[in-house]
Amino acid sequence: MKPPNVLATRHTTRRAAWLLFVCCLLVFPSFSYAAAGSLDLTLSIAGISSVVIFVLAYTLVMSEELLHMRKSKPVLVAAGLIWAIVAWVYVQAGMPEEAESAFRETLLEYTELLLFLLVAMTYINAMEERRVFDALRSWLVRKGFSYRSLFWITGVMAFGISAIANNMTTAMLMCAVVLKVAEGDNKFISLCCVNVVVASNAGGAFSPFGDITTLMVWQAGQIPFSGFFVLLIPAVVNFLVPAVIMNFFIVNRQPAALQENVWLKRGARRIIVLFLLTVAISVLCHSVLHLPPAMGMMFGLGLLQFFGYYLRRSLPRSLERKRERYSRRGDWKKLEQLGSVVPFDIFSRIARSEWDTLLFFYGVVMCVGGLGFMGYLSLLSETLYGSWNPVWANVVLGLISAVVDNIPVMFAVLSMAPGMSEGNWLLITLTAGVGGSLLSMGSAAGVALMGQARGIYTFAVHLRWVPAILLGYAASIAAHLWINASMF
Repeated sequence: MKPPNVLATRHTTRRAAWLLFVCCLLVFPSFSYAAAGSLDLTLSIAGISSVVIFVLAYTLVMSEELLHMRKSKPVLVAAGLIWAIVAWVYVQAGMPEEAESAFRETLLEYTELLLFLLVAMTYINAMEERRVFDALRSWLVRKGFSYRSLFWITGVMAFGISAIANNMTTAMLMCAVVLKVAEGDNKFISLCCVNVVVASNAGGAFSPFGDITTLMVWQAGQIPFSGFFVLLIPAVVNFLVPAVIMNFFIVNRQPAALQENVWLKRGARRIIVLFLLTVAISVLCHSVLHLPPAMGMMFGLGLLQFFGYYLRRSLPRSLERKRERYSRRGDWKKLEQLGSVVPFDIFSRIARSEWDTLLFFYGVVMCVGGLGFMGYLSLLSETLYGSWNPVWANVVLGLISAVVDNIPVMFAVLSMAPGMSEGNWLLITLTAGVGGSLLSMGSAAGVALMGQARGIYTFAVHLRWVPAILLGYAASIAAHLWINASMF
């Protein structure tokens, strides 16, 4: 038995190691839900070196705007170095197969999400190319809504659309409408941007397809597909509380209706139907066949490819029929547009996916997968969920997501796999999803709008409304604890 002073020293050293790594884990944890490896490397030179490598890589990620360097580069290099260190240690210990197995398991978890996201992004890009989102924006612009009506319409639509599309695409679509209609009124535009960011994040919190965080919880099997919908009312509360407060600060005006006509390209509506069908197939694959949702999504990608083939083969006949019809009607504007029609190309839609983000996820997953295999995730889980009430731990993690983005926070919790009730799993899903609304940089939607409405919607502008957003955050948690009390 070790003497007390040695034990105390060891405990202090382990605590220091944990303090060094805790912020890293809360920033970028992994998908891998496997336990730590046989060797505890949390106090070893290999472990500390890996943490330092990861911290340096994350520092470069945070400096993306300053360095103009894509965020995937540093984490890809860091992932390679960390796993090389892990493998070397296990080779020296005579257990190379264990490190190889852990790497393959982490890679498999990432691959399933990669395929799922790739298909979803492809469908969104296909709908964008067929001008679905442009047509929606055009309809809103032509209606000439009052400022107050526009504030609520864009907020409600952002909430609804983000339940099936990613929050960044949804937020940018609504922001484009506001910039077009209220051009020159920076105060109103900034107010709408704050509202849209909050609505987009809240709308994704109650749907398995609304956000990567909810997708991961569903894919991990913690919550069934239909189980997320009990978060609808808390999510609505999260959106409504700050929106009602901001509503009183709107100077209501009636802008002139703008003329902007957008025609959907051929096959647009059928692609929307195919996307909904793909989502349904993915759900059935997971809930009935017990296969990964990615299988259903890849099947849906095959359907989209067949439809793209049909669009290309039938394009000449379609153009000829339209030329005859428009010529008889004397619709020269549409005839002119037919000259710019190009065949639908599915692979160009795949190529337009956010590859920097997907590669960034790979680097993050593999980095923290390696660090978790060294034993750091077990140490964090023991400290965070072993010492705190899970409710308070989940509330605090939601606040942290305002600084480090909601996706990594959720990955950390899934990686630690604490023994929580379904109510608490839903709580962390809610808080990680809507906590990013507290700061403009806390979600992809906020970051995107800072670029789209540059100089109008800024970090400082968003910061003024933090008290109202924080009130909505607290109210949504209270609503969940009250409505779904039986699940805790």
